[in-house]
Amino acid sequence: MCCVVTTLIFLGPRIGIIVWYILDPARWQAVFDTLLLPVLGFLLLPWTTLMYVFIGANGLSTLDWLFLALAFLIDLSAYGGGGYGNRTRIRRVRRVRS
Repeated sequence: MCCVVTTLIFLGPRIGIIVWYILDPARWQAVFDTLLLPVLGFLLLPWTTLMYVFIGANGLSTLDWLFLALAFLIDLSAYGGGGYGNRTRIRRVRRVRS
C-alpha cells in the first residue's frame, strides 16, 4: 500500500501537468515565457508548478502566495517523507552487511 501512495504522490502531479498542458497550452504560455521553467517544475516541484499555473495567470495576491507555499511544502514533504520513512531500513541493511 505504501508503494501505491508513493507512486501517486510522485506521478500524480506530473500526469496532471502533461494532461493540462495538452488540453490548454495557451494558459501555460500565458504564465511562463520559456519552456525551461515548466520542465524544471515538472522534474523538481510538480505540485508547486501546478498551483502556479492554476493561480498565476492573473498575478499573485496575498492569499495566492499562501496556496503556493502550501504546494511547495507538499513537494518538500514528498521528498523528505521517503527518506524519513526509510531511515530504519537503511540501518538494517548496513548491519546485515557488516
